[in-house]
Amino acid sequence: MSIKNPFLITVLIILASSLTLNIFQFNKNRSLAKGIKVIGVIDGDTIVLDGKTRLRLRQTDAPELQYCGGNEAKDLLEKLVNHKKVIIKEEIIDTQGRPMALVYLGNRLINQEMLASGWVRYHSDQTSATETLKSAANLAKSKKLGIFSPKCYQTENPENPKCNIKGNTDKNSAMKNYYYPGCPQYEFTIVEKDLGEDWFCSEKEAQKAGFTKAKNCP
Repeated sequence: MSIKNPFLITVLIILASSLTLNIFQFNKNRSLAKGIKVIGVIDGDTIVLDGKTRLRLRQTDAPELQYCGGNEAKDLLEKLVNHKKVIIKEEIIDTQGRPMALVYLGNRLINQEMLASGWVRYHSDQTSATETLKSAANLAKSKKLGIFSPKCYQTENPENPKCNIKGNTDKNSAMKNYYYPGCPQYEFTIVEKDLGEDWFCSEKEAQKAGFTKAKNCP
């Protein structure tokens, strides 16, 4: 029997599409619950899953590879999950359209292990593991691990003390300022090299790197 009612045809199409989507989502969730293989690691907070899907670890933020700690973070994540099956939980899409999730290897929460290492920063978010992740990050910072060690987190230039101009990025405005001895905030300014901050030997060098003299410097 043929169906000639346009409205009824539209309803049937919508129902069929919805059913197909639900079946797809069910199969996807069942697959993720059983585990999915990691086939690559991009950096310290991003992995590639079987099927070439990129996935970020929720509540973590790794240094860019060219910055202090970037390679260490990537190397650690590779050792933890590369070529292994992981469980994906609480997956969401971030504001840039990228999937993010809590990643488990058995009962081990990889997001937590990365934060506990100190090679990634804590990124504010709400998951079932928020307090656990925040505690791991705070403990790593208090122990001066990873990017919070003198390797990346500096008040003095260990390589060349004469190059003592501090390049610093304001976390609220993203303004890139530099400070030299005599600037009111100089003593309190931290050079966090995992964020792309650095030391400079001259104002000209700092300006060439995109930093501007802080307004309260004489």
